[in-house]
Amino acid sequence: MLRFTVPTPAPVPTSQVDDALVTPGVWGFVITFLLVVAVVLLIIDMTRRIRRVTHRAQVREQLELEQLAAEAAALADEPRKPEKSDKPTKPGTPTKPGKPATPDSAG
Repeated sequence: MLRFTVPTPAPVPTSQVDDALVTPGVWGFVITFLLVVAVVLLIIDMTRRIRRVTHRAQVREQLELEQLAAEAAALADEPRKPEKSDKPTKPGTPTKPGKPATPDSAG
């Protein structure tokens, strides 16, 4: 029995407010456009700053590596200078000023 009944259409509500008063209008578009432009400019500026910081860090790291390599090369090229402890000591000479020689240091 329910199959044969025809559904009645639901009434469509009619607008009681003027559509021209409800839309954002020209000012809404202008403000939205200016916000979009501002956000795009901020994103571009942020991207530049991040790239600049990254580039500076890479350059700083490269300079540090070059400096360490130069120092290592300078140490490798420099002949080894004998230290005071490498010199043979004569028996009876003090090892340090003001201290007498010990039998162990006579050597």
